[in-house]
Amino acid sequence: MIRDITVGQYYASDSCIHRLDPRVKILGTMAFVVILFIINDIYSYAFSIAALALTIAASKVPAKFIFKGIKSILFIVFLTAFLNVVTTRGTHILLQIGFIKVTLEGVFMAVKMVVRLIMLIIGSSLLTLTTTPIQLTDGIEQLLKPFSKIGLPSAEIAMMMSIALRFVPTLLDETDKIMKAQQARGADFDTGGIKQKAQSLVPVLVPLFVSAFRRADELATAMEARCYHGGNNRTRMNKMALKGSDYRASAVIVLYIALTFIIMFVW
Repeated sequence: MIRDITVGQYYASDSCIHRLDPRVKILGTMAFVVILFIINDIYSYAFSIAALALTIAASKVPAKFIFKGIKSILFIVFLTAFLNVVTTRGTHILLQIGFIKVTLEGVFMAVKMVVRLIMLIIGSSLLTLTTTPIQLTDGIEQLLKPFSKIGLPSAEIAMMMSIALRFVPTLLDETDKIMKAQQARGADFDTGGIKQKAQSLVPVLVPLFVSAFRRADELATAMEARCYHGGNNRTRMNKMALKGSDYRASAVIVLYIALTFIIMFVW
C-alpha cells in the first residue's frame, strides 16, 4: 500500500510530455483541475476522460503504474461515495432503511464525485511523474515571479513545494522500512479493529517523525552551508525557454477548455 502512492514520484521516459516546459504542464494541470470542478454532465466527463487517456498514452508512462496510485485512496473513494449516497436528497427513492434513504440522484452524485476524485489524483500524479523536482521548482518559481513585485517570496515558496514533493517518496520508503522492522520484531498491523490498528501504528509514527525532523535539520544545515538565500541573484545552468512544442501544447490546452465549455453550454 505504501509503495502504491504515485504522487511526488518521477518516471523517467523520453516522451513529448516529458520534454514540455514545466510551466506549460503546471498551467495545463491547473486548468484540468478547475475544469473538473466545473463540469456537471456525462458528455463533459466523457470528453475529459478521453483527454486524460490521450495524455497518459502520450506520456509513455505505463497505465498500470499510474492507476496503482488509486489503491492508496480507496478508503477515501468509498467514504466519499457512501456519504454522497446517504446525504443527497432526491425524489426517486431506491432503498430506505430507517432514516437512511438511497435515491437515484444520490447514486448519480456518488458516481460523479468518485470519477472526479480519481481523475484529480491521476492528473496530479501525471504532472509529477513527467516532471523532475528541479524542473517543477523552476516552473513554479517562474510562474510566481510576477507576484514578487508585491512582496511574495516566489523562490522560497517554489523551493518549499519542491522539497515537500521530493520528500513524499523518501518518507514512504522510510515508512516501509520501519514497518518491516517492526513486523520482524513481532508487530501486527493487519489484525484487530480500527482502535487496535491505530495503536499498532504508534511504533511506526514515532520513529518516522524523528527521522523526518532529522532529515529536515540535515537539509537546512546543507542549504545554509552552501549559502542558499532564496532567489536573490541566483543563476541557473539551464534556462527555461518555450519551444514550438510548448506553443502547440498550449494551443491544445486552450482547445480542450473551449471544447469543454462548448459541450457544457451549447451541445
